[in-house]
Amino acid sequence: MSTQPLLQTAPGKRIALPVRVEPKVYFANERTFLSWLNFTVILGGLAVGLLNFGDKVGRISAGLFTFIAMGTMVYALFTFHWRAAAIRKRGSGSFDDRFGPTVLAVTLLAAVVVNFILRMVEH
Repeated sequence: MSTQPLLQTAPGKRIALPVRVEPKVYFANERTFLSWLNFTVILGGLAVGLLNFGDKVGRISAGLFTFIAMGTMVYALFTFHWRAAAIRKRGSGSFDDRFGPTVLAVTLLAAVVVNFILRMVEH
């Protein structure tokens, strides 16, 4: 059996092969973006509820949750556009989001802990 490759090219010449990107890749990016936005709407609803029906501690927590929701919206938009550009350029890298959910969970935990501490100090 020969060890020669099946397709040989002349040195210095590149072969342009069309790479088809499946439509489901674009829709998966949009679905992920909408999922992040759905979460931020829920978080914003929690903040509005705390703002309208809470006391002083509730208003402080509402501010924290509002900033977290707005930051998450900006992050989701940035990630969506970054992935869309990579898909358009047919990037072969990883599209995994390793840091976003972790940072979001840590900031939400910090907001809940601040709310708990403020509630305990108040009473």
